[in-house]
Amino acid sequence: MAKDSSFDVVSTVDLQEVDNAVQQAARELTQRYDLKGSGATLELSKPDKTITVTAPADFVARQVIDLLNGRLHRRGVDLKAVAWSDPQTIGGGKVRLVGTVVMGIDQPTAKAISKAVRDKKLKCKVTVEDEKVRVSSPSKDTLQQVIAFLRDQDFGIPLQFVNYR
Repeated sequence: MAKDSSFDVVSTVDLQEVDNAVQQAARELTQRYDLKGSGATLELSKPDKTITVTAPADFVARQVIDLLNGRLHRRGVDLKAVAWSDPQTIGGGKVRLVGTVVMGIDQPTAKAISKAVRDKKLKCKVTVEDEKVRVSSPSKDTLQQVIAFLRDQDFGIPLQFVNYR
């Protein structure tokens, strides 16, 4: 019997690239004419994996997020990797938005990925392991079909395919 080939479906983000994008966006906040004296700030907490935007108004906060999204996109970070909270009003009429960098696949999403692949009725085995999903099959062509299928689906998080063997 032939040995099964497999690959892992993971969701990872390079935090150094996120840090660089936040630093670039924060630098541009101090130089851009429409945001220069607005009092908006942008901070990254690496241990918590959160990005905090503080601004005098919701409109300005959304502009800062758009600026950050442009920097993230240029650095190759998928925009689905940051989940933004609802705006919170803080003292002095300011607004705070907190974005959480999504790392790993949570259990409900992993089960949804597993179910979607099983519903495709391809000859492969799908197992959920901690924060990744492993797909194995004797046929590498089947694995390629699964990868193409998963790229077309939207599970709300960025997916990468690693350990293909």
